[in-house]
Amino acid sequence: MPYTVKQMAEMSGVSVRTLHHYDEIGLLSPAGRSAAGYRKYSEEDVEKLQQILFFKELGFELGEIAKITGSPDFDRRSALADHKMVLLKKMDRIKAIIKTIDKTMESLERGNKMNKKEMFGAFDEKTIEEYRKEARARYGEKAVECERRTAKYAKDDWRAIQDEYAVIYRAIGDMMLKGADPASAAVQEQIGRHYSIINEKFYSCTPEIFRGLGELYVSDARFTAFYENIEKGLAEYMRRAMAVYCDDIEKKKA
Repeated sequence: MPYTVKQMAEMSGVSVRTLHHYDEIGLLSPAGRSAAGYRKYSEEDVEKLQQILFFKELGFELGEIAKITGSPDFDRRSALADHKMVLLKKMDRIKAIIKTIDKTMESLERGNKMNKKEMFGAFDEKTIEEYRKEARARYGEKAVECERRTAKYAKDDWRAIQDEYAVIYRAIGDMMLKGADPASAAVQEQIGRHYSIINEKFYSCTPEIFRGLGELYVSDARFTAFYENIEKGLAEYMRRAMAVYCDDIEKKKA
């Protein structure tokens, strides 16, 4: 049976706005349209959306996903096996970190000191280097550019960046609590500051990358926890506001 864009959004958790964007850039175009011109998605479209979300979870940009899934050599079964392998590795690391947290809490309760291997076993240099290689493999020149720019930053530089972001996040959180629309001028001004800092301090950020970053705020538990700690619901609010910001940039270019 064909699915409407609303049904696709409800079953997948992907917003209608995002599905429209996927259609506009040719990443996920519906199999057909109704007589009134409404999008109609097939079962194959549902499967493709799932695959897109798997690739996004691994950090791929939308342009890369379009090339991969659109290739005649693309094999869904092999891709799923690869996704599973990467996620299992992530799960092992998360389990190791949780185990370290449990041991640390136990140590605090009993007044015992942990040995250094127990304290830092989940954060060994080998693991960190593997993640650095993973970042390079995923993001290529962007990861290299970020490393090059930030290598010269001193503690004061990092503190200044953190302070500036703290002001931005607090301002957005306050506006969210007051019921401001993510598309409002005031919210978009703060999102623009967020976008500018990335470009000025870290790497050349395209609207596509910025949109993907917003998606990570709700799909990656680490990002979600960070923003939810500032204000409950902020991760999703940021994602929506960043999507609007990217839409506006792309409309101006069109």
